[in-house]
Amino acid sequence: MLTFNPSDLPVQKLHQYLLGAIGPRPIAFASTIDADGKPNLAPFSFFNVFSANPPILIFSPARSGRSNTTKDTYNNVKVVPEVVINIVNHSIVQQMSLASSPYPSDVDEFVKSGFTSLASETIKPMRVAESPVQFECKVNQVVELGNEGGAGNLIICEVTRIHINENVLDENGMIDQHKIDLVSRMGGDWYCRADSNSMFEIKKPITTCGIGFDQLPLDIVSSGVFSKNDLGQLAGIEEFPNETDVNEYKLLELSDLFVTLDNDAEKLENELHLRALSLLKQNKLQEAWLTLLAFNNG
Repeated sequence: MLTFNPSDLPVQKLHQYLLGAIGPRPIAFASTIDADGKPNLAPFSFFNVFSANPPILIFSPARSGRSNTTKDTYNNVKVVPEVVINIVNHSIVQQMSLASSPYPSDVDEFVKSGFTSLASETIKPMRVAESPVQFECKVNQVVELGNEGGAGNLIICEVTRIHINENVLDENGMIDQHKIDLVSRMGGDWYCRADSNSMFEIKKPITTCGIGFDQLPLDIVSSGVFSKNDLGQLAGIEEFPNETDVNEYKLLELSDLFVTLDNDAEKLENELHLRALSLLKQNKLQEAWLTLLAFNNG
């Protein structure tokens, strides 16, 4: 493994390492205005949500690593401390990229990139009509992290209005992660699309505690079938299935294996582990454990 002291690296190389390793990053498509009311629209991937109460978003238009100049967005919020953060999905990603071109400050990126501007309700900057979710924000604070090229400027924003396109909502009125079709930034020229091919679901242990690695049976840990990631999934179960459930599952779902491999315990154990692994890949944690524990109940 290579090890670096950041201060020993050229800024450009350090920047590439940071962006190549930390991703995918959500995109803040920021709409601001200058003192004369001229609009600016620019995307930033140093961005995330940091609080729900109050609702706080933070993004960072960094100083140019080449020229040490500041972005129009930064200059604008220092004068008019308001911004609309428009969320970027796949249907507008090419237009968003076009808006990131280094146009002069007097050029309207809404016009250049073909977006429709919408009036905001609580602030002066315009919204991007094509964006699936638009956050009107007041700027609470700007934190300059340095004076050299590559230094970030944290723009701490408090959300004052949220606009959501109904087409991205599910039957419960919440944002459907498949419908919204978000995109994010990777390193270099690469983006990531959060669609059904790339998304997977893991139930968050908000109120539950898994048994942990230290409680996993040794034969499962040492089987060679499961990666540490697989073992982490197995260790997330709250408690082992009881013996009655294991025996019932064995009779109904695993009897073929036990009959076929009755005289080959080693192969039977391996086949059960492989079947449990397949169940894990389908997020069927309970069934995976019922399969694994069936061997010891044989």
